[in-house]
Amino acid sequence: MQGISFALAFLVVFAIFILTTAIRILNEYERGVIFRLGRFIGVKGPGLILLIPIVDKMVRVSLRTIVHDVPPQDVITRDNVSLQVNAVVYYRVIQPDKAVIEVENYMFATSQLSQTTLRSVLGQVHLDELLSERDKINSELQTIIDRHTDPWGIKVSMVEVKHVDLPQEMKRAMAKQAEAERERRAKVISAEGERQAADKLSEAAEILQKYPSAIQLRYLQTLVEIAAENNSTTIFPIPIDLLTPFMTQQMKKNTNPSDQT
Repeated sequence: MQGISFALAFLVVFAIFILTTAIRILNEYERGVIFRLGRFIGVKGPGLILLIPIVDKMVRVSLRTIVHDVPPQDVITRDNVSLQVNAVVYYRVIQPDKAVIEVENYMFATSQLSQTTLRSVLGQVHLDELLSERDKINSELQTIIDRHTDPWGIKVSMVEVKHVDLPQEMKRAMAKQAEAERERRAKVISAEGERQAADKLSEAAEILQKYPSAIQLRYLQTLVEIAAENNSTTIFPIPIDLLTPFMTQQMKKNTNPSDQT
């Protein structure tokens, strides 16, 4: 009886072992790379997967997008500026069999490739390009990393340069440069305003030269503007041209006394 009980218990334990090693359940975003006695036989999933115990081995691979943060890298740009740059890489596995067979650890390999590519690409650009043409650099990084990870069955969807840490000396130099640029623009705008004002004054002088009576009207308008100020006494010279019409009329009256009678 004891031997039968022992055999029955052994069978129960063996059946549980067979079930636990033969049945696998994969989520919708997972695939299983199946090896049979070390030989690749296919990719299965999602859902219920049945394996041959001891003979089959399954490697679980996630198909979801992986967000990898590239740690800060010491970079020397083409114009010999030393700085630290970090980035973020978005990639996903599209061929699980290649991700398992072609590379030992695709996540570690992609991480190392991202770091070396970041240093290589940024070392070929100037600082101004790095700061102003970020989209172009991101696209170049994405193209290079994706080309190298394609044999691994990995698709790099996006690479973003996240932060550029400049030395304090460079920050001060850039601040001085920006201030000088603002002063230059202010001087250019002021000079342009002076030129436009001179053009308008020349046009006004031509009009006044063509119509001399307009000078008298402008003179009277200036008197009105000065009178509106809070001045106690104003001495303003009267041009003789303004009185010429009145003097001419008075001289005509003196020469024709009959008109007065």
